[in-house]
Amino acid sequence: MKAQSCFRNSYEDDSCIFKPVNDFALFAGFSCGRDDLDDYVQNDAHQHDQEMLSRTYSFHIKNEDGNVSAPVAFVSLANDAVRLSNRKKAKVFPPGLQYRVYPAVKICRLGSHQECQRKGIGSYLLWALKTLFLSENRTGCRFVTVDAYNDQGTLGFYQKNDFEFQNKEDVEASTRILFYDLMRFKESVVNS
Repeated sequence: MKAQSCFRNSYEDDSCIFKPVNDFALFAGFSCGRDDLDDYVQNDAHQHDQEMLSRTYSFHIKNEDGNVSAPVAFVSLANDAVRLSNRKKAKVFPPGLQYRVYPAVKICRLGSHQECQRKGIGSYLLWALKTLFLSENRTGCRFVTVDAYNDQGTLGFYQKNDFEFQNKEDVEASTRILFYDLMRFKESVVNS
């Protein structure tokens, strides 16, 4: 097992660091190959942070010498809520815990540097994010949500990381709503 530490809003182990961004100049020249994501992290994320609309985190890899890379990925997060159908509620929650909405954290934007794509960086970032929310859950947060681009590559990435479609009503939309139940991650960590 990797030596790991979680502080208020960051995660670190022998291989990576996941931390809040304080200096957005860190992303000058960063490109994930999608103009809208590049524009967001380089031009909009700082203002969203100042307006308390989202919080952006950088993801860095450590080499064997302990040196830390420039950001290889980023994620911007905000609060969210999940509405489940009565059938899904009954399947997941016992009577008495079936509310109208459930607390969640939303992935507003997530991008991996072009040179790091298809190398497991995005999945590793999601794993660190899930770990952070299990260890530093300051308020209730049961789910992770995302409005993912409605393309095969993006949807496949989230499905590979065990996200599920929230509904079928957005099949033709430009984005699809997916969610991940952090209780599943908690149980997998406890059982391993």
